Amino acid sequence: MATTPHQRILILGGCRSGKSTLALQFAARLGRRKLFLATAEALDDEMRERIAQHRMARGPDWTTIEEAHDPARVLVQRGLEFDVVLIDCLTVWLGNLLAPHHSQPSRFEPARAQSLLDALAKRPAHIIAVSNEVGLGIVPENELARRFRDEQGRLNQQIAAIADTVVFMAAGLPMVLKGKLP
Repeated sequence: MATTPHQRILILGGCRSGKSTLALQFAARLGRRKLFLATAEALDDEMRERIAQHRMARGPDWTTIEEAHDPARVLVQRGLEFDVVLIDCLTVWLGNLLAPHHSQPSRFEPARAQSLLDALAKRPAHIIAVSNEVGLGIVPENELARRFRDEQGRLNQQIAAIADTVVFMAAGLPMVLKGKLP
């Protein structure tokens, strides 16, 4: 059982930078009852394979809840059951809302981001959030991609503001931007 006050940790970085691996290492140090809050949807064979690989990497001592659209609801309803909650990944969650599949209109609205921030602020357990830093590249050429980049940047800033620890990953190396490593 974790003996430290509950922490909010944000891990940022590019694709394949080591974010999820570091998040799993932190979670192992912070508690025994672990929830993996997965935001990806298995919409094709390649994504189903990725999800299967992630499940194997986590091992059997995790409870997994797949919630592509409302992770705040899961935090509020189930957060107290766990020592640590790992949300992977906020970028996928935002993409699910901004560019939903099956020709549905965008489900994103600022109130959804605020609901997540409110749930994170209540800190029912150690919370580790994984998110991509998408603002380091070129300006996207289309409106939806620019909106996504802007909304992701705003969300990352808002979560970083309430996080106790913020880590930026590059090439598998953690750089602490705020706080200290657990």
